[in-house]
Amino acid sequence: MRAIRSSEIGNYLYCRRAWWYRKTGTPSENQAELASGTELHRRHGRQVLAASLTRTLGWLLLLAAILTLVAYLAFQLI
Repeated sequence: MRAIRSSEIGNYLYCRRAWWYRKTGTPSENQAELASGTELHRRHGRQVLAASLTRTLGWLLLLAAILTLVAYLAFQLI
């Protein structure tokens, strides 16, 4: 039994005819729009990845700043 992907369900709900065309292997006539959408999704994915890395870097810098402050205060008390 073949697993049904959520994108297939979305395609079916959006347009049953488009889902059937895809299932039967009929090529789409709007290849340029599909390629444009694929590129848009790639760009968005890279932006999401960059945002995640930036947020992680921000947390690491905050942690380093807190540790530096604690070390500074500890040496001031000694």
